[in-house]
Amino acid sequence: MTDQIISFVADELIAEAKSQTGFDDFGEPPYREGLDVLLQTYDLNVKDPEGRQRCRDRLVMLLATRLKSEHAFKTIPEIAEQTIKAPIFVTGLPRSGTSALLNLLVAAPDNRGLLQWEAQFPEPWPDSEPGQEDPRYPYLVKALEQTRNSDFAKMHYIDADTPEECVLLHAYTLGGVQLGFEIMLEPYRSWLLKQDLEPLYAYQKRQMQMLNWRNPGAQWMLKAPAHMLGIDAIMKVFPDARFIWCHRDPVAVVPSINSMNKLIMAMYAGDFSHLDSGEIGVAVMEWYASSLEKGLAQRERLPEEIFVDCSQGDFVDQPMAVVERVYEAFGLSMSDESRAAMQAHVDANPKGKHGKHEYNLAEYGLTREMIGKRFAFYTSAGRWPISD
Repeated sequence: MTDQIISFVADELIAEAKSQTGFDDFGEPPYREGLDVLLQTYDLNVKDPEGRQRCRDRLVMLLATRLKSEHAFKTIPEIAEQTIKAPIFVTGLPRSGTSALLNLLVAAPDNRGLLQWEAQFPEPWPDSEPGQEDPRYPYLVKALEQTRNSDFAKMHYIDADTPEECVLLHAYTLGGVQLGFEIMLEPYRSWLLKQDLEPLYAYQKRQMQMLNWRNPGAQWMLKAPAHMLGIDAIMKVFPDARFIWCHRDPVAVVPSINSMNKLIMAMYAGDFSHLDSGEIGVAVMEWYASSLEKGLAQRERLPEEIFVDCSQGDFVDQPMAVVERVYEAFGLSMSDESRAAMQAHVDANPKGKHGKHEYNLAEYGLTREMIGKRFAFYTSAGRWPISD
């Protein structure tokens, strides 16, 4: 396989997606500009032939899913009738406990998360009815079982039924943070920072309505560190939204997210040794520092009662106490069944259950001092419950 036979021509990918699905309407919001910038970013930065093929295949899959989703929106009018009431968004720096907290909350039968298999297959199987098992589900279960002993699983354990980040739905707009490493590379990084995020969240709402039609839920619980950049957009699309903001010392966060970024790049882009790991390390730090700055600034303009703050240390030490605080702050009722389910989840998932992933700062061209200086606006504020 050579680079020359791996095409990054947008019209060719679009034609493949149309051919795969038999549909030709991508709906709203516009997708072509994001697709073009993503392809340019992959072409410039992904040199490994197999990695190029994986990135190309993924974009065709996104386009095909977008086409199938639009067909469902047009042919199933009940989707648009679904109400998404007062969703709760978990956000904050990555590696600050956002996933662990969401996993615990969604263990309660009263709560509804975006599950991994739904994020992969948001559109309904043809002629399926609400509540029916998706025939693609068991294949994803088997595929994810093959990743159990990977380094990635030690950092971010997933199976078909774990709740996942909203960015997996955002990707179908050909915008958002995608897999996470694209936002560290140009020109996609600069392009995304200039975008209005409201259309992206409006599309997420339509996808949530489709998922709610397929498998109804009561209280939606969502999460992504990327939501720090989208607080204003979220409030425009979901004016009754509430937020849980997770906090952790950036000195622990930055090397951890760099390590995860490195693993994801290797999984999809293959060999990326031609890229400067120090430059990427600094880019990771800057992305999340600026996201946090912007998110906290947007938060200042909103009522404080729609936010609950949680330190990673508090959650590790007393997870159910954090849950109680969330329920009380947002006026949620906890049934005995939900309490028992969440406690069972805590008991079954001790810290480090899936192994520990080791990482270091020097590998990414960073020092504790560099991180401390960049995040001083956050750590020195004396306002946030930051823990190691």
